[in-house]
Amino acid sequence: MKQDQPRPMPRAGIMDIEAYVPGKSTAPAGVTKVYKLSANENPLGPSPKAIEAAREVAAKLDVYPDGSARRLREAIAEVHGLNPANIICSNGSDEILGLLAQSYLAPGDEAVFTEHAFMVYKIYIQAAGAKPVAVKETDERADIDAILAAVTPATRIVFLANPNNPTGTYVPFQEVRRLHAALPKNVLLVLDAAYAEYVRRNDYEAGIELAGSSENVVMTRTFSKLGLGGARVGWMYGPAHIADAINRVRGPFNVNATAIEAGIAAIRDRAHIERSVAHNEKWLAWLSAELTGLGLRVTPSVGNFVLIHFPDGNKHSAAAADEYLSARGYILRRVTGYGFPNALRMSIGIEEANRGVIDALKTFLKS
Repeated sequence: MKQDQPRPMPRAGIMDIEAYVPGKSTAPAGVTKVYKLSANENPLGPSPKAIEAAREVAAKLDVYPDGSARRLREAIAEVHGLNPANIICSNGSDEILGLLAQSYLAPGDEAVFTEHAFMVYKIYIQAAGAKPVAVKETDERADIDAILAAVTPATRIVFLANPNNPTGTYVPFQEVRRLHAALPKNVLLVLDAAYAEYVRRNDYEAGIELAGSSENVVMTRTFSKLGLGGARVGWMYGPAHIADAINRVRGPFNVNATAIEAGIAAIRDRAHIERSVAHNEKWLAWLSAELTGLGLRVTPSVGNFVLIHFPDGNKHSAAAADEYLSARGYILRRVTGYGFPNALRMSIGIEEANRGVIDALKTFLKS
């Protein structure tokens, strides 16, 4: 048989995708103590109960997990007052986002997201062969009118990160309702509420109500920000017909046994969650005030991180600050790929890390 190509080739469009690049996690050689503040992880670590639950699985690693993650779905349903049949668990919420794109997008379709939103939206849209449509934000916040203006007859999904990463801004729930009411019924609204536990605003709601009462809304959540980033556990809540579609394409054992047991213990350990949220509330406010006091602009955040903007066109740029901080063991996140070439995203850390970054920046900005 004649060989037309010298090797297997991916389908058209795959090599046009810019691969996701995570934040760095290491410091330059010679730095002995490192504070990783680049991935929005929980500075208090996982729930001790989740650690113990994970240890108990170790002797049973030869046994396949429950393919439906039934007990984990029941634990999530118990805590949030949901029907477990409408919950799907996943290998991190990113997997669910990819499965939604795979299931509801085809070549020629379009999917909408905001310009500074989670980069995997664009990756999954392109992987499905569809067209990504990035919408301008207003003051680093999702603009509902701009999103609606971008919707065309080809639109099949609208992704809304609420709160958004890396900005930390959010959309009040009445605005989310307005968005949903104006969308065509055949457009799927995906509410990505990865940081919902940390939001302390009276006008915020993660999306449970809309996802439970609508035929075209799902809400995605994660365990990562509350201490299980390494276990990779996420979940989706939505209409039965969408859950049915996703169950047909997800991997048969997409959540491993350790993640299932750790997740059950973690979501039921409300005391650990409350400690995590209280720590974040205290240090988010402190860091925002301290950074502003240094003359740096901080995007108002409701998540477990802050977006710090540095002066343009001088020696105190984000790149210079990143190099200075890294040399002292403070690892923050460059966000050039998100459209912020002169900003750093900083996760809320332990007290020592938070104070250390501020002290280092004071010296840096005086240099």
